[in-house]
Amino acid sequence: MEDRVRVRAVLAAHDLEARRGRRVLFSGLALNAAPGRLLRVLGANGAGKTTLLRMLVGLTLPSAGQVSWNGRPIGADRDAFHRALVYLGHAAALKDDLSARENLQSLLALGGGQADAAAADRALAAAGLAGCERLPARVLSAGQRRRVALARLAFAQAQPLWVLDEPFNALDVAAVDWLAGLLRTHLGGGGLVVLTSHQPLPLEGMPTEVLTL
Repeated sequence: MEDRVRVRAVLAAHDLEARRGRRVLFSGLALNAAPGRLLRVLGANGAGKTTLLRMLVGLTLPSAGQVSWNGRPIGADRDAFHRALVYLGHAAALKDDLSARENLQSLLALGGGQADAAAADRALAAAGLAGCERLPARVLSAGQRRRVALARLAFAQAQPLWVLDEPFNALDVAAVDWLAGLLRTHLGGGGLVVLTSHQPLPLEGMPTEVLTL
């Protein structure tokens, strides 16, 4: 009983259904994700992985069912729920004319956070982007753009829920290790991570659950 109390679920879904036109992507889906655990969502292309992640953060409404956070529907206090999470979609969503540093600062501001130039540059350097801080995003490679967006996580340890769509895409070996370190730190501090990934995860030993669509 003590273990059940310790791993009390904070993110839950009940009887979720997603449709694309007349096609049912999934139905009757249920999940319970607890602090300190990684929930990995697997499935073939088109199975609805991105749709599910968008439902979990309130960006897409399910055709049936409900998502709850700490026992309450996520729509009950949407602002508080959004303050508790970081969502990074499949696309880096950078502005081409802004520098790497300015894009990172802009992403943080949109989430209610902030970082001065020195702090932003330290996060970018840790992501392997030293020397790229002032480069406009339009000249960065796909992997570099991805790392700029992911550098936001260095400032997000206070936000318990991270929902990440294919975060390891386009990353080299060093960047994979860097991101894995951020995830380990977050999970080790009692955070919760939900992600999709089509490749093996370098997170051996971390509590992981798998949901296959």
